[in-house]
Parts: sequence; C-alpha cells; structure tokens
Amino acid sequence: QVQLVESGGGLVEAGDSLRLSCVASGRTFSSYAVGWFRQAQGKAREFVAAITWSGSSATFYGDSVKGRFTISRDNAKNTVYLQMNSLKPEDTAVYYCAANPQTWATARQEGAYDFWGQGTQVTVSS
Repeated sequence: QVQLVESGGGLVEAGDSLRLSCVASGRTFSSYAVGWFRQAQGKAREFVAAITWSGSSATFYGDSVKGRFTISRDNAKNTVYLQMNSLKPEDTAVYYCAANPQTWATARQEGAYDFWGQGTQVTVSS
C-alpha cells in the first residue's frame, strides 16, 4: 500500500509560479512511477506529468504544460514535486498525484494508477 499527500496549492495570479509536493509513504519501493493529474470543475481528469521513481528519472508531460511545468523527485524525502511556472487561468484545477501505473507506456492514463492522493487546489486569477 502507498499513501500520497499533496500540498502546495493556493491562489495566485496569472504569470506566477507554484511548487506542488507529493509525499509518499508505505511501500514506495514498489512504485514504478509517479504522475500528476488535474481536474478542473466540470471537466475530465487530465494528465499533467509523470516521472519514474528510480533510475534515470525519465519524464514526460501533457501538451498543455510542456515548457512551463517541471516534474522532479527527491527519493531521500520520498517526494515528487511539480514546479509550475507561467501559470494561466486555465491551469486552475485540483491537482492529484498518483503512484504505480501499470507500465511506463500507460503512465498518461488515470486508470492505470493504483494509488491516489486527496488533491490540492490551484487557482490562477487573471
């Protein structure tokens, strides 16, 4: 079992930055990768970014955040970060981290993940 707790959300203005954190506990050694997803009110959950939990830190990003968001990890702290720069009002959503997708190839798919955090709200005003 893996427990995930997100933090770092808040209310910011367009163009600002935020850094989200996802702290993992439990059987983290068994987690292949960690992903970030977001869900805006009234919309489907959207893939944001993913990173492998060990080894080379392979990453990839959703098209809407490429070049603005950066995912990283600190294994010593069992933490994955999402650095969000140049925020836009359309980035407003609840952001969730998730662990252990079935394969790296399925890491964009929310249904592939075994474990989820409770989410943290990010609101970007124009």
